[in-house]
Amino acid sequence: MRPIPTTTIMSRLLAALFILAFVMTGCAALSDKGETPAEELAKKGLDQYNHGRYFLAAETFKTIKERFPFSRFSLLAELKSADCRFYMKEYPEAVEQYEKFEQDHPTNEAVPYVLFQIGRSHYRTLSSFDRDTIGAIEAIKVFERLLRSHPRSSYVEEAKNLIRKSKNFLADHELYVANFYFHTKEYEQARGRAEYLLSGYPDSPAAAKAQELINKIDLEKQQD
Repeated sequence: MRPIPTTTIMSRLLAALFILAFVMTGCAALSDKGETPAEELAKKGLDQYNHGRYFLAAETFKTIKERFPFSRFSLLAELKSADCRFYMKEYPEAVEQYEKFEQDHPTNEAVPYVLFQIGRSHYRTLSSFDRDTIGAIEAIKVFERLLRSHPRSSYVEEAKNLIRKSKNFLADHELYVANFYFHTKEYEQARGRAEYLLSGYPDSPAAAKAQELINKIDLEKQQD
């Protein structure tokens, strides 16, 4: 059986949340159109979101949370607010909102998706391997927690893929630092970083280059 695309899974999850919100809200506070004000705002926010107007959608979902905090649509608004931040590339803000959702609703069926999105948010902060590595480290932590707590989740395979990519990023960083030490003739430090790479990321593409560097270090020391 072919795996279900991540975008399809997300769409189904959000649709389920919207239906749940409608059912649980019931007929309370009906307007002339037979809809609650919260429902009207939710439909407006989802329409804005689906058309890529994430800033406007975020404002609409914020209104739902402020005006209807006890409505079941507030749950949808919380999750979609975080999604808006993610797609606006405001990753620290997205992480904060996803984490608050998990904290407030630890048993909600959307938690696997939330963990996946937290990991993706950290991963998206990565730039070149000579820069800060905290995004890769945090992404691995979150994805591994997802694998442990929800091993049958639909996000498992993609989480594993991003763990692999994050580890390769960290390996490239270690190789970069090891080469820096080598070129400054600080051979012990260079060897230490190369050996750490081989120990921690033996399956990474950088591992072979780390071994080559160790061989070069040994050759340099023999010539001294």
